[in-house]
This record gives sequence, structure tokens and C-alpha cells, in this order.
Amino acid sequence: MTTIAVTTWSLEQTAPGDLLPTAAPEGDVRIVRSEVPSPEFSRFLYASVGGDILWTDRLGWPYARWREYLERPGVETWVAYDRGTPAGYVELEAQDDGAVEIVYFGLLPAFRGRRIGGHLLSYGTARAWDLADRWPGLPQTKRVWLHTCSKDGEHALANYRRRGFALFDTKVEEEPDAATPGPWPGAYPS
Repeated sequence: MTTIAVTTWSLEQTAPGDLLPTAAPEGDVRIVRSEVPSPEFSRFLYASVGGDILWTDRLGWPYARWREYLERPGVETWVAYDRGTPAGYVELEAQDDGAVEIVYFGLLPAFRGRRIGGHLLSYGTARAWDLADRWPGLPQTKRVWLHTCSKDGEHALANYRRRGFALFDTKVEEEPDAATPGPWPGAYPS
């Protein structure tokens, strides 16, 4: 089996004032919280956004595992819609000691390069900072963090830095080289 070297960067914000938001893009772009846990919808977002950038860790999750994860207190999915069509999403997960991880963030390929990503990341990060306001019993957010890697979109790391995230760790590991899964075979043109 062939392997590839993958660099992973971990980034964080430690105060709400660290967020450097960007303006909303022109047009009818809305961001809405998906409040009803839906394994089908979440798997659609995951496979459609991550298919061409090799997101594979959740593809084998059965329905029950998706449901269990999505029903946990402090897990939220925020979806960007462009004229009513899902364009991308950000998934938040409350963790111990007031940390909130941006577990997944990205756009479907057809919506990249249209200034939606910076707006979605700004909005999602702000929702990470005020997550406890929607979940009584969770501690106030003290830190928002995420990781990105060299398999992600070419502009991912720069977008995170432009939004005020600071690098706190870098590591390089060998990973199996995998075919681009996509939402279905051949979904992404070469």
C-alpha cells in the first residue's frame, strides 16, 4: 500500500476578540442551524464537502453512530445555503473545560471560490464562542480550536489565519493513499 506524507496544523482562538470576521458575500447566502439531528443530511454534507479532499474517517459510520454523535449536547451543524441550495457547513463540538472544536468545515466544490467560505467560517466561529448560550449546563467557551491538513482545500489554512486563528501545533505523518471517495464514484471531474 502506498502512503503519503500529510501535514496537520492545529489552530486556536483563546478569546472572542481573536475572531476577524469577513463580510457576507453578495447574493442570497444564508446560514442556518440544522437543529433536528439527521444522520442522512449530515452524511450528505460530509461526503459532498469532503469527497474530493479525502475525508474518509466517517464514511463507515452506521446510522446509529451518526445519530448518537449528532444528539450529544453541544454538537451543532450550521449550513450555508446559496439561493436555497446547501453550499457548505461547519460542525461544532463542545469539549471539556470550555473548549469548542470546529470538527468539520468546508464547501461543496461548486461553491468554492465565491467568498462563501470566509463568511461561513466567521459565522461558525462566532457560534462556537456563544455555544453555551444555546446549551444550558455547558461552560462558557474559553477556547475555539480546529485542525486542517495538507489534504484539505488549498486555501483552508490561509482562511483560518485570516479569521484570527493562531497556529499551536504542526505534525507530519504518513497516511495510506486513498482514492477520492466523493458522494458517488466519479463525482469530481479531474
